[in-house]
Amino acid sequence: MKTMLSIRDRARSTRATIVLPEARDERIVRAADVAAKEALARPVLIGQRDAIGSLAGQLGLNLDGVTIEEPRTSERLEAYSRLLFERRKHKDVTEAEARDLSLDPMYFGALKVAAGDGDGFVAGAATATSGVLRALIHSIGVAPGVSVVSSAFLMIVPFPGGEERAFVFADPSVMPNPDPVELAAIAIAAATTYRGLTGDEPRVAMLSFSTRGSASHPDIDKVVEATERARKLRPDLKIDGEMQADAAIMPGVASKKAPDSEVAGRANVLVFPDLDAANIGYKLVERLAGAKACGPLIQGLARPASDLSRGCSVDDVVDVIAMTAAQAGAEGAVGEGA
Repeated sequence: MKTMLSIRDRARSTRATIVLPEARDERIVRAADVAAKEALARPVLIGQRDAIGSLAGQLGLNLDGVTIEEPRTSERLEAYSRLLFERRKHKDVTEAEARDLSLDPMYFGALKVAAGDGDGFVAGAATATSGVLRALIHSIGVAPGVSVVSSAFLMIVPFPGGEERAFVFADPSVMPNPDPVELAAIAIAAATTYRGLTGDEPRVAMLSFSTRGSASHPDIDKVVEATERARKLRPDLKIDGEMQADAAIMPGVASKKAPDSEVAGRANVLVFPDLDAANIGYKLVERLAGAKACGPLIQGLARPASDLSRGCSVDDVVDVIAMTAAQAGAEGAVGEGA
């Protein structure tokens, strides 16, 4: 796919250090080996050195270009423990508790990125989203000016005639029912995600079951208010709504429903009104349209991070490593008001 090839090229130019804390999972070890051999990133596997070496041997991998770091023996453990304590002491976390948490590969990996010793973080193959997010928020924290952490999928969709189009769908896995303020933040973050992955200009459609007042309902009011807020916060971005999905992506429909919109018919960022719609939407497009769903990527953190699906394949992990590396090399502000 052209989009993923382009993202991999962007990742190669960045050569970011990507931290992988689930080194007991065969898929993660295989993906780290591929990412290193294809120069997509500088992978760092977090875990017990002997166990990782044994697993690699069983898989027939030499892991050339892959760094292995064991929390208990790392010279950076005390620095990471101190960093976590400083960030969590307001929640009554003690120094001893911070050190114990820092020994956990998930926290150790997140702290490595937070400390600037890594450029991005990829986990979730063997860990629930809640566990991944907890470590990321406690360790890396949210970006300046950002009020909410959310998620997005990169959707690579085949169109008739062999055309391929890339979209960002948000938020399919974190925020169940965002209010207007949160939905505006998700929209801005999704625009940043799209630009970071593709290098192209984002055009954001705030989706609803109404286009430009064609229906009336409190759910529509939420989307309208979120659109207005997002535009005020980031007047430099192309954001429009409320808008039905067909009006967002089909020029012929857009010409009838929203003829004066600079987004309608050309949207590449689709912001759904709630998690139900976003999760259902991405899965339908993936399964019925034969789209490639890449992610989810975590939005709103101070450093790039991704939360894998627990059903991911090795190829999925390699793609997410590349996307996280591409984001790590992207220029531009991540804050809502930037």
